[in-house]
Amino acid sequence: MHNLGQTRSTNQRDHLLHTPDTFVRTPLPGMQRATAVVHISPAGGAAFTQYTAELEPGGTLGPTTNQRFLYLLEGAADLATDTSFHSLIPGSFAYIPEDAAHTLTAQQPTRLVVIEKPYEPLTTVPAPEILIGHEEKTLAVPLNDDPDLQVRSLLPASQSFDFAVNTMTYAPGAALSQVEVHVMEHGLLMLEGGGIYRLGDHWYPVTAGDFIWMGPYCPQWFGAIGKRPAKYLIYKDWNRHPLS
Repeated sequence: MHNLGQTRSTNQRDHLLHTPDTFVRTPLPGMQRATAVVHISPAGGAAFTQYTAELEPGGTLGPTTNQRFLYLLEGAADLATDTSFHSLIPGSFAYIPEDAAHTLTAQQPTRLVVIEKPYEPLTTVPAPEILIGHEEKTLAVPLNDDPDLQVRSLLPASQSFDFAVNTMTYAPGAALSQVEVHVMEHGLLMLEGGGIYRLGDHWYPVTAGDFIWMGPYCPQWFGAIGKRPAKYLIYKDWNRHPLS
């Protein structure tokens, strides 16, 4: 049956809601047995690129000269660098500095978040090194002392890093305590559950699988709805002066 042009996806001046019914898959240069759903990029107004990579068994990502963050959603993959080898499972994450040689090869059908961004160096701190971890081994901290809203910081709170990636988990009915308006931009992938997101002057129902981009100064707020927790993975630029 035709959908008669209906979708929850929308592209506004300061935000984007990208829902799975509108995803278009394409191979990126260097990919083998893999495709990407590019959610946001500089072409859409962002200073970073975020996509979901879908790999067949034996599939690989292409190379990049930018810094790269990986978060495994489904499946299993091997990550090899010049100095290390790691097997990644769902919840595993990796930070790869710019120009660091590495390969990621899927052991089975695999989906992962990929975030890429040119690095903004500071003369006062060294550039970060390769980091491998798992979400469950990072500390969960209540946001603003609210036990119903737990944050896990996947990258260290070090000025070496020019962006941050967190997971945020909301108990059913939990919500942000304020509408936020700030200079940082976000890339957000809903991992579990759902709720209502305010973006600008619009209110959107969102659910697992949806992607949201929020530009600088976009008014934003989220509240979880339903009988199960809501969880998302969220990127933000961080630790740099707005004029840099």
